Amino acid sequence: MRTSNKHNIKNVELFKKQLLFWSQQFDDVVWLDSNNFNQKFSNYDAVLAVDAFTSIQSDFYKAFDDLKEYQNTTKDWIFGYLSYDLKNDVEDLQSNNFDGLQFPDLYFFQPKKLFLLKENVIETLYVNTVEDELEEDLKNVHKIKNCLFERSRKVINNPIKIKLRIHKDEYFEKIEKMQSHIHRGDIYEANFCQEFYAEDTSINPFETYQKLNSISNPPFATFLKCHDKYVLSASLERYLKKEENKVISQPIKGTAKRSESVTEDEHLKQSLQADEKEKSENIMIVDLVRNDLSKLANKGTVRVEELCKVYSFKQVHQMISTIVAEIKYEVNPIDILKATFPMGSMTGAPKISAMKIIENLEETKRGVYSGAIGYFSPKGDFDFNVVIRSILYNKTNQYVSYTVGGAITAKSDPLKEYEECLVKAKAMRTVLEN
Repeated sequence: MRTSNKHNIKNVELFKKQLLFWSQQFDDVVWLDSNNFNQKFSNYDAVLAVDAFTSIQSDFYKAFDDLKEYQNTTKDWIFGYLSYDLKNDVEDLQSNNFDGLQFPDLYFFQPKKLFLLKENVIETLYVNTVEDELEEDLKNVHKIKNCLFERSRKVINNPIKIKLRIHKDEYFEKIEKMQSHIHRGDIYEANFCQEFYAEDTSINPFETYQKLNSISNPPFATFLKCHDKYVLSASLERYLKKEENKVISQPIKGTAKRSESVTEDEHLKQSLQADEKEKSENIMIVDLVRNDLSKLANKGTVRVEELCKVYSFKQVHQMISTIVAEIKYEVNPIDILKATFPMGSMTGAPKISAMKIIENLEETKRGVYSGAIGYFSPKGDFDFNVVIRSILYNKTNQYVSYTVGGAITAKSDPLKEYEECLVKAKAMRTVLEN
């Protein structure tokens, strides 16, 4: 059982920064921030879950069954992630590529302390065993001054040197192989990803996240800490949200850079909106999502609410579609995730063939990248993002990584695809190298 309290906040932006700074003392942290992005389907402006009361972590084997049992047992708020490699639980697939990060394939925890922010009201939900700590916690949060944020910036003497796992010529060769599969009819489209990384490197996760968030300002920002492992995410994409029996998916396919020139920026946006190749990629993924949702949806309820609409963010323009469906009430929420995982925007079509080809051509195990971070509510509703535009860090191994990718089709120009990857990587590289 949890004790609920509500408090008014005077300076919301300062309080959010104080709250995240305060959370750094805990081993288990999930922070979700919409950055006040105007979203039709948003429940909260920001959420913080800290301090595991119970937790689960596992490899891919029977991971969804284990998660279902955990969610049914707790019947409470749980927060965590599904790594991309849970594909091996859903289908007869493997992940044998190099893994410098060593994250568990699945991780969720039941927080002792939960903060739900909406406008200027913070609702706290503390498990009853720690409810007497609330007043002191809030005092400590409010005591945190700006000077402490500055003091948290540890000087790192070794400058970060970003390396490429796949070099440019090799990237072109791999795209050529991907397109040969497309011409042969094995697949129509696949999402091909490449890793950028740094070894023997230390970063300040709190400061790195703050920098990444400030230059990206995304609607699905995430700070996740699992003991010595961190995800610092500027995600723009929702994977799946469940609200009672309604399910919403919002895949992204189609990217264009921003410009400081208003005229040029508008031209870039309009060019993306009119780009037939980008639209065809997006529509292919929409069809895949519709097919996945139709496995569990009431007949005739799967519909596309928004098709190929271009949204503008601080770093990029993105083409986004919105698909909704009504699911039978008796369907377990974990089964909805299992039926649609991994998300089509990060795999390709047909999904299984695309995942096999991806595994053969990519050099790195994706892990949490292109998986999902989010939460379940006590009544089984959930909301998950797609882990893109993210820095992942294993503090013990001193290994930092970010991965970017793009959809490859028969019409893809390898040079343009490579340049799009660099556009997507810009924010992460800027944050780490400066």
